[in-house]
Parts: sequence; C-alpha cells; structure tokens
Amino acid sequence: MRAWCFSKKPAPDPELEDLKAELAAAQGDLQAAYNQFDLAVEPELVESCIYQINAIQARCNYLIRVIKGRCPHSPAAAAAAAKTKEDTLWT
Repeated sequence: MRAWCFSKKPAPDPELEDLKAELAAAQGDLQAAYNQFDLAVEPELVESCIYQINAIQARCNYLIRVIKGRCPHSPAAAAAAAKTKEDTLWT
C-alpha cells in the first residue's frame, strides 16, 4: 500500500509557470529582433533594432532573476549564487 499524502514533488506554482511562459515569449521576441537587425540597412533602423534588442535582453534578464528567486533550491540558482559569491571575492 502506498502513502499518497507523502509525495516528494511539490505542486506546480502557477505564477512560476506564467513567468516561464513569458520568458519563452521574450526569447522569441529577441530572436525576431535579431532577425530584424540582420535585415536593417538604414542607420536609423539599425539603431532602433539595437535599442529593441537591449530592451528585450533587459526583460529576459529580469524574468530570469525572478524565476531563480522563486526557485532557491534549484541547481541553477545554486550555481548562480556560487558564481556571484566568487565574483564578489575578486571585485
């Protein structure tokens, strides 16, 4: 007989799933912005594409930080924390 009340997997966090979906959408937007940059010819369009790429990258970085903050026990979060600790020793 199994004890179903002692499941090891936590229930999925709906907000975390929304954040991951938003990150996936932002990564798609970033790829589209890079494609647009590759096709830009006029200097003003190139500059506009660069601003768009920078804005989307900032959004992706924000979403990644929020996702990592909601999953403090994940291996990626532990690696990021170790890297941050290592970087602070050298600066």
